[in-house]
Amino acid sequence: MKIEHKKSLKEYNTFGINAIASEFVAITSESELKYILSEHSKKNLFILSGGSNMLLTKNLDALVLHIAIKGIEVVEESETAVLISACAGENWHDFVQYCIQNNYGGLENLSLIPGYVGSAPIQNIGAYGVELKDTMVSCEAINIITQEKQIFQKKDCKFEYRNSIFKNEVKGEYIITKVTFKLTKKDHNLNTDYGAIESALKEQHIKTPTIKNISEAVIQIRRSKLPDPSEIGNSGSFFKNPVISKGLFTKLQKVNPNIPSYIIDENNIKIPAGWLIEQSGFKGKRWGDAGVHEKQALVLVNHGNASGKEILDIATRIQQEVKQKFDITLETEVNII
Repeated sequence: MKIEHKKSLKEYNTFGINAIASEFVAITSESELKYILSEHSKKNLFILSGGSNMLLTKNLDALVLHIAIKGIEVVEESETAVLISACAGENWHDFVQYCIQNNYGGLENLSLIPGYVGSAPIQNIGAYGVELKDTMVSCEAINIITQEKQIFQKKDCKFEYRNSIFKNEVKGEYIITKVTFKLTKKDHNLNTDYGAIESALKEQHIKTPTIKNISEAVIQIRRSKLPDPSEIGNSGSFFKNPVISKGLFTKLQKVNPNIPSYIIDENNIKIPAGWLIEQSGFKGKRWGDAGVHEKQALVLVNHGNASGKEILDIATRIQQEVKQKFDITLETEVNII
């Protein structure tokens, strides 16, 4: 374990922003984490996981702790289910594929989501009708001040849409080191209701899909819509899909009869943020090396050497235009640093 100085974070964030950390250390075990926290508790600390859900807008005058703790373990299993734990530094998609290869069901709809396992509960990641909270049992975390371990059960995490206790009440107080899931071994509860998944399965003439079929369909869909961060810098969906009142939806529908929507309950409707951005004229636009993806308006991209501030400026412009045109406030899904 070695502390590096003036370290470029370009390879540690999927936007590919060349921000510089004044100090940087890769953490590969829980004991290393506790040691660093105890020895450097008075320093300004910045916790870095997979760097897939953040936008760096400046250099970091901080000791950056890159959480790279690895390990997957079956904790308990029965004939029908398995409790499986993954350490925080495991690549999320690789972990999902490990589960599928072992016929553990429940995470297949979350295939190809970038990032590490440790950051998944913070965001309550979700895609294609499934969220992390549907299978997560608990997570272990280290208190940054006391270095004591705490186990957060699912109910403790206060999961909501792309939200959790780790983004609110205990923000900045804990570092997640391990996450445990309960997955099925047979009679999987397959979620194929999402239209794009149904279409992908139908195209392949699959009537009785397996979890592997669903994972492959999700991968196909995501690759067709979302750019590969290794080819063009991005953090996936930049904004949350807004939930609006039924009254506002009815008003917007009169002017935009083809507005897509998803019913949340009798009073609330979810609108795709990508549609709002595209209707506001931003899809495919580019300002220097910063821009909006040509296939998916929900994704902001770095074409090479854009700064985080340049990308943030575009995001702000989008928010202002959508607010003016639709009276809807877009919230960022990406964390702005």
